[in-house]
Amino acid sequence: MKRIVEICANSAQSCVEAEAGGATRVELCAGIPEGGTTPSYGEIKTAKALTSRIDINVIIRPRGGDFLYTEAEVRSMVLDIELCKELKVHGVVFGCLTKEGDIDVPLMRRLIEAAKPLSVTCHRAFDVCRDPFTALEQLIELGCDRVLTSGQQSDAVKGIPLIAELVKRADGRIIIMPGCGVRENNIGKIEAETGAKEFHTSARSIVYSKMEYRNENVPMGSSIVSSEFETAQTDREKVKAYI
Repeated sequence: MKRIVEICANSAQSCVEAEAGGATRVELCAGIPEGGTTPSYGEIKTAKALTSRIDINVIIRPRGGDFLYTEAEVRSMVLDIELCKELKVHGVVFGCLTKEGDIDVPLMRRLIEAAKPLSVTCHRAFDVCRDPFTALEQLIELGCDRVLTSGQQSDAVKGIPLIAELVKRADGRIIIMPGCGVRENNIGKIEAETGAKEFHTSARSIVYSKMEYRNENVPMGSSIVSSEFETAQTDREKVKAYI
């Protein structure tokens, strides 16, 4: 089976780069420093308009932090899912937990029903659930298409033992997709030792601002880069290294 690479895309332009690099799919997110939050209507619509072959999955996550949501947050998630259906994206990505650390089965079912017929991925909420094997069976029963996981570790290389066991237990009933710390120099190891065939990575490079006038004394907030005049963006050449 051909390796499938999903790119965590932080903008419509990153989706363009991911497609140019040969990725199969993107997970379109805003708020990357928070682990990914729901992108805007404009970002999603522009990503659709500027690409033609790549599948676009949109993260449905109203805020950073934990995965225990209020009813107000759930309402916004449902509306964002409806918007994604209107814009005809390929899929949506979300995950919900109970306060005890289990999959919130009723809420996940509600969101999955709202998302039909879109593809559904459970994101790394799975990595902070109490019992990954129980959660796996629940997600299969719910009808999720895939689980994004680092094997409940800080990166997917450290999580190889659990990821391999999840692939084995899934037995083709759901896709186990390693993510977090997947790089061109370790994707082969993760693939060989887990049996996974889909992989999630960022493949970003720093893009430097074209601003000539610069006031570097006024930061606009926390950033994953060191200057207001740098941004991170998917790099098509880096994507090619994973394919």
